[in-house]
Amino acid sequence: MKIAIWYNLPSGGAKRALHGHVRGLLERGHQVEAWCPPCCDFTYLPLAEMVPEHVVDFTIPPRTSWDKRLRIERAIAARVPPMIAHSQACAAKINQGGFDVLFANTCMHFASPFIGRYVTIPKVLYLQEPARGYYEAAPRHAWLPPEPSRHAPPSLAWLRERAAYLRRLRNAQVSAAAELDNARAYDRILVNSLYSRESVLRAYGLQSKVCYLGTKTDRGPLPLGPREPFFMGLGSFAPAKSLDLAIEAIARLPAPRPKLIWVGNLDIDDSKARATARAAELGVPFEALMRISDAALQDLLHRATALIYGPRLEPFGLAAIEAAASGLPVIGVAEAGLRETVIDGVTGMLVAATPQAIAAAAQRLLAEPELAARLGQQAARNARQTWSLDAANDRLEAALRDVVAQAGRPA
Repeated sequence: MKIAIWYNLPSGGAKRALHGHVRGLLERGHQVEAWCPPCCDFTYLPLAEMVPEHVVDFTIPPRTSWDKRLRIERAIAARVPPMIAHSQACAAKINQGGFDVLFANTCMHFASPFIGRYVTIPKVLYLQEPARGYYEAAPRHAWLPPEPSRHAPPSLAWLRERAAYLRRLRNAQVSAAAELDNARAYDRILVNSLYSRESVLRAYGLQSKVCYLGTKTDRGPLPLGPREPFFMGLGSFAPAKSLDLAIEAIARLPAPRPKLIWVGNLDIDDSKARATARAAELGVPFEALMRISDAALQDLLHRATALIYGPRLEPFGLAAIEAAASGLPVIGVAEAGLRETVIDGVTGMLVAATPQAIAAAAQRLLAEPELAARLGQQAARNARQTWSLDAANDRLEAALRDVVAQAGRPA
């Protein structure tokens, strides 16, 4: 097949998944070209090293003078016209390029991208998750009225709060409506878990199909001796990844406490500095590592006692299967997609999302190294059987062929 790819992703799990998908499609003999806006992270697993990549203009308009005076961000509504223009420009090339199928991926600005509206060939969207901020209390639903103000009208502070609320509400309405219309444009929506399939149904009222992700499972021989007494975190330095939860859990272990090493690729809202300060305050040995090499990461995964993985309502949890492939058991919160990637008592431990529950699991693995070794071996075996990158790419290829076939085209 000749496959057109569109994406707008930062560094992170979704980009790792796309990189693996592209490599797998190429290995199966397919032709692949990629389109994207210039706001992507091109330094992290660049696709241009594998396929032709077309970077098409997309410029977010600057904040207006009133935005600056009221100290509010530029409206999401202002991003719609340039994103439509970008998508139409990409679609014009794709429609004329003799492609069999569009394989679109999540957009960092609009979870369901606009490109599907304008492409006339069969089109598939791999949606990592809807824009969850509009459908979850994070920490408050976007549609709720503002909380009572501490400022009296018509003070400037009250006006700023009111303007910010109206902007947030308008952003939510415009973005949610655009995402729904965009999602409806695709012939098929693929998702990463059963939980994500339910999320798409709740958010959009649309059906989707689970197409599980995979990871590299050939990661060298597993360590033979006991693991070292430290724990790992893996994921962006971001509030959504629950760094505080892991730090609070380690703080509940008796002294001398094990070290927590967190490996991330992105620092959002100074989360790394805040986590470092919080760890020092609680007396937790903490090391924050940014964008280390694959070899260095593999060394840590082979030596740690376990991965502490506590992001709330994580749709899939790519880090969990990456750890498992290295024989590292996972202590994960018993929520969302982790209930599909971690088998409690077999490949890791699923616990309540509390510091106490995570600390109890961590203490047990420290006290019972044979349990940690057994869980790690079983995790590696399960990863080879279930979560291999080859199997994931087989699933994706079959889904793309099926959509092309249903459109009456030869695949």
